[in-house]
Amino acid sequence: MSNAVVQDTRPAPSAPRKGSLSRRGLPRWATAAFGAAGLALGCGTGLVFGLDSKVQWGLLSALLFVLVSYVVTAAVENKRQAKDRVATSLVWVCFLLALVPLLSLLWTTIKRGTKVLDGDFMTHSMAGVPGFEKGGGVYHALIGTLEQVGIATLISAPIGLLTAVYLVEYGKGALAKAVTFFVDVMTGIPSIVAGLFILTLMLMFELKPSGFMGSLALAILMMPVVVRSTEEMLKLVPNELREASLALGVPKWRTILKVVLPTAIGGITTGVMLAIARIAGETAPIMLLVFGSQLINTNPFDGAQSSLPFYIWEQFRVGSDASYDRAWAGALVLIAFVMILNLVARGIARWKAPKTGR
Repeated sequence: MSNAVVQDTRPAPSAPRKGSLSRRGLPRWATAAFGAAGLALGCGTGLVFGLDSKVQWGLLSALLFVLVSYVVTAAVENKRQAKDRVATSLVWVCFLLALVPLLSLLWTTIKRGTKVLDGDFMTHSMAGVPGFEKGGGVYHALIGTLEQVGIATLISAPIGLLTAVYLVEYGKGALAKAVTFFVDVMTGIPSIVAGLFILTLMLMFELKPSGFMGSLALAILMMPVVVRSTEEMLKLVPNELREASLALGVPKWRTILKVVLPTAIGGITTGVMLAIARIAGETAPIMLLVFGSQLINTNPFDGAQSSLPFYIWEQFRVGSDASYDRAWAGALVLIAFVMILNLVARGIARWKAPKTGR
């Protein structure tokens, strides 16, 4: 019996088509290499054509980075991957463009603010120190900011939290729509308007300037931010958690208190910190309602007080080298104050967050 010859009828593997996803790909460090190439080409182009502005160098580098990313990816992979790489490159360029002014501002503040920032600056006020001479400190302004922002937070945080709970858990009909509308309107209210509103109340009831009056204006500015951020965080809590708690016979108020709020505590805390960061730098309400003072006043309910934003504006207005140094140091203290608050808030949020299983 003759041996039968069995032929393999399977088609031979074909080469990957152009535009398919099976072609070779670039390594992970390709984006960094493209960035380095774009930076080198941009700086070289700036030197060749005699461009003096570093901004022009940066824009050329960004443009060449995107161009190099597209050309190399299209040559090595395919045009589809090249378009994806261009989109990713544009995201990186936008991120860096947003980061550059922030880092520049932070570096300038640190460089100029550390000239006079020491123990004496943090523990002394401007009492008896002429504005154009060296010396003095920021202690009185730091005390004012801590008290005014603290009182504003104690007023606005509970009200904003309860308002958000009402809108998410109970709000229906015309009242909820009206509350949402006015919260949206108050979110964009200028700080001077809030200050004028409290000033009107002061004139009507013959009240004197104090840190508490400034805190009321700051609370008006802070409240809508707390409401809006808390509302969004509560909406992210899965309804299954609420339904499971209600199915066990737990009342709704207790479900909100023990299930909904602990689940969203991280986002709520972040929203409160964002609101504090907004009001910590407000100057107009303090100028109208607190008047500022170079003396240490630890009583926010009696007499004029200072604050860090008012102190910065006051020192810049003097116009001497010593006052400029104090103003930059005050700005650095204000930035550090906001950063420390954010770190503390993140720690509290992580500590109070619900524990997850394995």
